[in-house]
Amino acid sequence: MDIKSKLKVDANFSMSSMTDIVFLLLIFFMLTASFITPSGLPVNLPSSAASNIVMQKNSVTITEDLHYYVNDKEVTLSNLEQELRKVISGPDGSVTLHVDKTVDAEYFMKVAGIAALLKQKVTIVTKPE
Repeated sequence: MDIKSKLKVDANFSMSSMTDIVFLLLIFFMLTASFITPSGLPVNLPSSAASNIVMQKNSVTITEDLHYYVNDKEVTLSNLEQELRKVISGPDGSVTLHVDKTVDAEYFMKVAGIAALLKQKVTIVTKPE
């Protein structure tokens, strides 16, 4: 006598719920990742005890040999103000300064003064100790 069970167990596993979870995690990590646009110029940054991450839009870089860059475009100190006026979006913006640690404070203060004249907040980029 052949007795067969009418209830069979399906051994297949549906991966659709697992892929949904993976995509949700991917979206979560993409949205919570820090959005930092690093300066493409090689500058030896000074170190600091506290270093905050700031979303930068406008950056000014002063290299070791006193070359000035506005958003990776080389400018001279005399036309730095005109180039900054072109890239800023309005008052109460921010300018991020990437200054080599060997540069004297005099040059840094000139750039910070120009940014303050244009009513921009000045942020100095440092690397954590």
